[in-house]
Amino acid sequence: MTALHERTPERNPMTRQKNGRSPRASVVWFRRDLRLADNAALLDAAKNNAVIPVFVWSPKEEEDAGHGAASRWWLHHSLLRLQAALEAKGSRLIVRCGDPVAEILDVIRQTRATAVHFNRLYEPVWQAMDARLARHLRSERVELKTYNASLLLEPREVSNRSGGPFQVFTPFWRQCIEQLSPVPPAPSPSTLHPPTRWPRSLRVEDLDLLPKVDWATEFRPTWQPGEAQALSRLKRFMAQRVARYEKDRDFPAEPGTSRLSPHLHFGEISPRQILHAARKHGKMADAFVRQLGWREFAHHILHHFPRTPHRPLRGEFEAFPWARDRQRLKAWQKGLTGYPIVDAGMRELWTTGWMHNRVRMIAASFLVKDLLIPWQDGAAWFRDTLVDGDLANNTFGWQWSAGCGADAAPYFRIFNPVLQGRKFDPGGKYVRRWIPELAALPDRWLHEPFEAPSGTLQQAGIKLGETYPKPIVNHDEARDRALEAYAFTRNRSARL
Repeated sequence: MTALHERTPERNPMTRQKNGRSPRASVVWFRRDLRLADNAALLDAAKNNAVIPVFVWSPKEEEDAGHGAASRWWLHHSLLRLQAALEAKGSRLIVRCGDPVAEILDVIRQTRATAVHFNRLYEPVWQAMDARLARHLRSERVELKTYNASLLLEPREVSNRSGGPFQVFTPFWRQCIEQLSPVPPAPSPSTLHPPTRWPRSLRVEDLDLLPKVDWATEFRPTWQPGEAQALSRLKRFMAQRVARYEKDRDFPAEPGTSRLSPHLHFGEISPRQILHAARKHGKMADAFVRQLGWREFAHHILHHFPRTPHRPLRGEFEAFPWARDRQRLKAWQKGLTGYPIVDAGMRELWTTGWMHNRVRMIAASFLVKDLLIPWQDGAAWFRDTLVDGDLANNTFGWQWSAGCGADAAPYFRIFNPVLQGRKFDPGGKYVRRWIPELAALPDRWLHEPFEAPSGTLQQAGIKLGETYPKPIVNHDEARDRALEAYAFTRNRSARL
């Protein structure tokens, strides 16, 4: 990061109050709350004080919190949109890079700010960071105020009868529903008062968040990051799709899901805004609102079990006999497994930074059960390639698929990729979009080209092993191996 592009500290003579005194200034630390509306930290800070909005890019902490290359692309564009929104309110975004505690303290010293406001995060790395900042602010005699703006209910607000964390979703969500507040989301502030002195700032471009090789060319027509875009997408979904969500959500060829996940991850929209919009549609939105519940549950589990990004929640799976097969892992990553529904999902992921949730489950099951490759390897790949790469959701989903997490799918539930393809992509529209080399195959063989008659393959212009791979594993045999591995793990645990 070069200092050549830094904005130098700047005095603002227009910020004197009528009595001639400088207003109190508060730092608002933006993290994954990149919006102005329903942003508790910003709204409270703006009531009586001048506001200094700050974003600090900290590569190590962001990596530990689950941000990969695809989500950094999103972050770059989201920051530009946030910057423009702040400027429209008479403010600006101060951009820094480095240790967040050191940078926040430097901003305080340059501006003589008297308070720091931020919205809480729940990944272990950020909770440790918050505690460290709090210690420094006490010594500086600077007020610290923190808020909930990313969850409907914080982990400490929901517990089972014994006072411990829930590990089963249904009772967890039942209690959440009883506690949810009817308070509507707050609007954005009408104006933001600037401080008497702006601290130095980098440009968003100086953070080097964009990929050096532009593999993200398809991201641009697929996604429009930013708060305004998130609200627009929510409005369209509620008007056009929410009534059919429960029926359409499992079919990847249909636009049946909201695709709000990256907007929600980066806080361009709050879960309270989504809940408030959904409640207007009554019972027909229940299935959609329940997905917010699964997100809450994932963050609940991560908060109470911070080891889970790397280790299974269920301890017996520490001894599971995973296979270390880099060649098969690479075939899975590239969408070359020979199973069309799996390969279509992996290619959609690489091309757009997103994968339909039903296909995520199929692809994950194939990796951990057909190939016996550790769930951590799959989680790492998703973390790097998803624009909505959220540590809590990603970890929860992979441990669910592997059978080693909270409320997990039983290990003996092993998705058959052929049957899943036929059930959820019956007309083959999804597979044909992402695997055009199979487009000419009749529907009967599209999800299992390896069983198609040679004449049918020839007529469709397909040479298995050349234009499209043969299966890298026999599913029936792989299923037997997975069940044997599970039996081994269960028996070993019983002996301990």
